[in-house]
Amino acid sequence: MDTLQARLSVSITELKKNPSAVIDMAHGQPIAILNHNRPTAYLVPASTFEAMTQASQQSPMLLADLLNSLPPVTSIKGDPVELQRAMRNEW
Repeated sequence: MDTLQARLSVSITELKKNPSAVIDMAHGQPIAILNHNRPTAYLVPASTFEAMTQASQQSPMLLADLLNSLPPVTSIKGDPVELQRAMRNEW
């Protein structure tokens, strides 16, 4: 499995089933979107994307440093609604 640059991940199938639940379960964190257990995209909150865009325009190396500092994580499989419930219980 590839190293992910997000603490959360869901399959494209899970995302299509209930995109709002996936976004809600992330609590503002980026989500790796997987296709056949490989990352194909990252879903980030609009505010995070806007901040990244602004930062990259001001200092291109800042964004690269930020991305390189993210910890590697593995995929979390399961129903997004159940994952959301479990995460709410943890927090």
